[in-house]
Amino acid sequence: MPTIGSQSDYEIGRDNVQVLGLDIHNPVFVVASVTIIGFVTGVLVFRDVAADVFGALYAWITSTFDWVFMGAGNVFLLFCLLLVLTPLGRVRLGGPHVKPDYSAWSWFAMLFAAGIGIGLMFFGVAEPIHHFRNPPLGVDAADTAAAHRMAMAAAIFHWGVHPWAMFAVVAVALAFAAYNLGLPLTLRSAFYPVMGEAVWGRFGHVIDVLAVFAALFGLATSLGLGAEQTAAGLAHLFGVPATDTTKVLIIAAITSIAIASVVSGMDRGVKRLSQANLLLALLLLAFVLMVGPTLNLVAGFVASLGHYFAAIGPLSNWVGRDDFDFMHGWTTFFWAWWLSWSPFVGMFIARVSRGRTVRGLVGCMLVVPVLVSALWMNVFGGTALSHYLDGGDNAVVAAVQAQQPELALFRMLEALPFSGLTSSIGIVLVIVFFVTSSDSGSLVIDTITSGGKLDAPVAQRVFWCAFEGIVAITLLVGGGLVALQTAALMTGFPFALVLVGMCYSTWKGLRATRPGGAGS
Repeated sequence: MPTIGSQSDYEIGRDNVQVLGLDIHNPVFVVASVTIIGFVTGVLVFRDVAADVFGALYAWITSTFDWVFMGAGNVFLLFCLLLVLTPLGRVRLGGPHVKPDYSAWSWFAMLFAAGIGIGLMFFGVAEPIHHFRNPPLGVDAADTAAAHRMAMAAAIFHWGVHPWAMFAVVAVALAFAAYNLGLPLTLRSAFYPVMGEAVWGRFGHVIDVLAVFAALFGLATSLGLGAEQTAAGLAHLFGVPATDTTKVLIIAAITSIAIASVVSGMDRGVKRLSQANLLLALLLLAFVLMVGPTLNLVAGFVASLGHYFAAIGPLSNWVGRDDFDFMHGWTTFFWAWWLSWSPFVGMFIARVSRGRTVRGLVGCMLVVPVLVSALWMNVFGGTALSHYLDGGDNAVVAAVQAQQPELALFRMLEALPFSGLTSSIGIVLVIVFFVTSSDSGSLVIDTITSGGKLDAPVAQRVFWCAFEGIVAITLLVGGGLVALQTAALMTGFPFALVLVGMCYSTWKGLRATRPGGAGS
């Protein structure tokens, strides 16, 4: 397929109107914002009813549509492997002679910060401990060696190749559409190879509105979890009560920092924060590795990867399973959460990946972040498990069993030297992950709701960044953790179907790219 043109060849703003400094794309901006405002108002007015509704929806979606989430996750992984292993992987995003816009370090830092967010901080200790006490696939918890192997495999599974394949599908589709076909950087453009000019009509509006919903509620889920963990850390270190008021103030404060970052733009705000965030995370990781059971952790890392790849087939299969607490409460939720994140993470990665090949982009996303995530789970979760199995106190286990996963990290650090300092660093990391997720997500939602423009007004970035905080606060006070998880499930489900269509469209577009042509 030849290059169609440049973004300037399209009337990107033909449906846009200027209102109060906002560059509004009609009807995407209007439908998305009005619907979300209505949702926020309804939850706040009917808080008691909302909590019950969220609980019922969570149970229904996870038990009814588990096969959709898990089946789609497998499809996306297989599609990414095809891109890496076939000649289509040689296609360079932007043309054969384009050089990458960012260095490998800056690019990976932004990719990792946007794609991981605060999840590893929240679940890095709690998840291995939970799976050790309640191992999936019928493993006997009394067999500590088998339970340990399965705990690490299951924890890495939720942060391994499946979620990053979801992000890669969107990233490749949008980068190819924007840099090789010259289309606006918005979700509807990914469907141009199959829909043609129809993407500028109602079909495209629906896709972009769904993307805004998914990105906003996926981010709100992460921001809510970040507030839970920050409040738990402040209570643990300084005795600050972890009340709803504290959590609301935390979200408000961090949203203000995110607004300042997003106003600074991609190169100054997002890039620098991402680099600082990655460096600080690696320093904390190195400290825990050095003062923890170092040799066991190093050996365990390699072994855990082996256990993960050995168990990836059974863990990916939903047929004939009876470990429903694991499959529904963990895997289905995680896959929905990753799907709800895929529009903003994929678009953000596409935005910073011009000049890279399809194989280089997908290969990196399936290898490097997965290795870092596995190392993180092994070091933090492995340290907690080692301490517990060696007869240490049960503080971490008690926190997990009491359904307080936000406390698990700080309980683990409590057993190591300089716990006050490292716990403070942990709080800072949660906050910075909070900020990088929020500001990168705001830039993406801003791009979608302005019709694909990369230079939409600053006021519009501020609007969406503030809105993310408002939605997170609403979900937190309207139903707590269950409400946050249900929001991810509700928005992740329709986007699973969108991504399946995106795979076909991307495959068709890449195959039609003429070797040696402008798009190759």
